Amino acid sequence: MRPMIIENTLAKNIAAAGEKVAYDAACKRLLANKSILAWIMKSCVEEYREIDVKEIAARYIEGEPQIAETAVNPDEQPGGGEQIKGTGAEDSTMTEGTVTYDIRFYAIAPRNGELLRLIVNVEAQNDFYPGYPIIKRGLYYCSRMISSQYGVEFTHAHYEKIKKVYSIWICVNPPKHRENTIARYRIQEENLVGETHEKKENYDLLTAVMICLGNAKDSNYTGILKLLEVLLSTERKPEEKKRILQEDFDIEMTKALESEVEVMCNLSDGVEARGIEKGRREGRQEGIKEGRQEGIKEGRQEGRKEGVKEALMASIRNLTETMGWSAQQAMDALKIPAEERSWYAGAMKR
Repeated sequence: MRPMIIENTLAKNIAAAGEKVAYDAACKRLLANKSILAWIMKSCVEEYREIDVKEIAARYIEGEPQIAETAVNPDEQPGGGEQIKGTGAEDSTMTEGTVTYDIRFYAIAPRNGELLRLIVNVEAQNDFYPGYPIIKRGLYYCSRMISSQYGVEFTHAHYEKIKKVYSIWICVNPPKHRENTIARYRIQEENLVGETHEKKENYDLLTAVMICLGNAKDSNYTGILKLLEVLLSTERKPEEKKRILQEDFDIEMTKALESEVEVMCNLSDGVEARGIEKGRREGRQEGIKEGRQEGIKEGRQEGRKEGVKEALMASIRNLTETMGWSAQQAMDALKIPAEERSWYAGAMKR
């Protein structure tokens, strides 16, 4: 194990992620660290499967990854502003709403002795059931990254210049049956009549990847699944995260962090699903000030049960209405303990 001397950028970002008001931005900064992106790329992007992680971080990520902190309107600033190689953290036009990417960057990859350029998007998602299938949003992001290349990467009929795109989604709270899984969705050739073969690079233009995190008890808990669970854990202390990332994944963080990272319990608007945000809005600050993890425990104890139950009831109703599920399926997805389910089932009937 290397001596711990100076705190580097990744270690500082882990410490910074403790404040809830800056949680989303801090989480994106953590994921945008090149050493973390390199592990994601090696595990999910086929072009890097045979390349060493350190080499990916050092040679194949162009510039600094763009984090969605500054709005860049390609209609108003074509090829300028905060854009990296012609793209910004946001895609928008005069006639449609803004689409914000958590992280987006250009990368190069070797192929047949040449260098292929890719556009990679990484998204962190807490709510697995936002009212629509997340994979459709991932494919939409892929399509948007392709269409936005017109006027930047190519003009007129030069479609041969289109760059392949990846949209990689990290789902922190997936349902039980999706935990510790990685699934890939892409275009493939299928011969319906006769036998013919197009060059793969002419149609293999977009890939969406779903990374669903889980816990250490599963046999699939290894590699990128373990790395991301450790990095985004709501329970592990900074010292433990630092030790695992350094010893198991050779990610350099060279000085012990001086303060703990507050519990990372959300990536976006999923607080209500855990019953925390509603308790906070109703004045249950005391438990949360002692730490979100302690707040959750306190919230389940006497005096806080009502707020948590109301929040979970709202989530159950939302899932049954938007997804067409039974109350039992909704409770499975929300991981409600078996001993508490009879109360919710009775409340649904009432």
